[in-house]
Amino acid sequence: MLRGRLYDGGLTTLLARLQAAVADDYSVACEIGRGGMATVYLGDDLKLERRVAIKLLHPQLATGLGVERFLREIKTAAGLTHPHIVPLFDSGESGGLLFYVMPYIEGETLRGLLTREGSLPIEDAVRIACEVLEALGYAHAHGVVHRDIKPENIIFSAGRALVTDFGIARAVTAASLEPLTIDGAVGTPAYMSPEQVSQSLQLDGRSDIYSLGCTLYEMLTGSVPFTGPTAQAVMARQLLDVVPPIRSVRPAVPHALEQAVLTALSISARASPKRSSTPSPICPACASPRVRRRSRSAGRASISPRSARSSKSGRCWWGACAGRATGCESAPSS
Repeated sequence: MLRGRLYDGGLTTLLARLQAAVADDYSVACEIGRGGMATVYLGDDLKLERRVAIKLLHPQLATGLGVERFLREIKTAAGLTHPHIVPLFDSGESGGLLFYVMPYIEGETLRGLLTREGSLPIEDAVRIACEVLEALGYAHAHGVVHRDIKPENIIFSAGRALVTDFGIARAVTAASLEPLTIDGAVGTPAYMSPEQVSQSLQLDGRSDIYSLGCTLYEMLTGSVPFTGPTAQAVMARQLLDVVPPIRSVRPAVPHALEQAVLTALSISARASPKRSSTPSPICPACASPRVRRRSRSAGRASISPRSARSSKSGRCWWGACAGRATGCESAPSS
């Protein structure tokens, strides 16, 4: 059991304040991570005797939120149960602090993997995208848009990709007491869809698919589609620039896979204000046996224990999952 205690100097640090605020239910040991919206602490659920990650919203962000609205909105995420979604255990406000609790997963994030490896083997990149798409398809069917899909929010456990922080960005946006400025927009510039950049109030699942397209692009090339010296410059390119071809950087990527990624990056409101009623070309393109063969031959040795193919059908699930997540049906494998 982790038995965190208050610092001798009193309640002067965020860690000490959090320890005091949740002392009846959790012990808090130490800070283990920090993101754009929250600081992550390693803790222990005193009642159920399990390790947890306690995520504390940054105070400067929390002060601009309606507490009751935030906690009400975040409850939506607590109802999501899927093998590729990190569940939400608890949330609350105490001592002026807003926090939420998730299981502690002792695994590497996709960001850590990309930092170490650069680009990934093609088959691994496709498998990871498939698993995230399965999570997105489920969440979208339950009316939840993630709004911040990026490598930092994808973590690996037992060889599987899990999406974390579902519902948090939505809760922050909904609970904001004042309109968010561009500098305070929820999301990460390199992965934000054009409709997020333009601060559209009507975001749907296409925004998450765009962000995942940016993530898959990075897995295949080692870089996001758009870079720039400032966040504003990156967001401007999201609105105006054409996505650079993947095969110009990595010719081994099958043409159909490149087109599938570019399709994901065109699903946003920039290219299609109304959801298409016809199947996306991403579905039959990625279900192609040729894509599967070329992905296996072009990718270097897999760094992940699981295959990108389903052992039952032999189908590349990127196409099938993309069909579900975007409301399209996948073409059968030939």
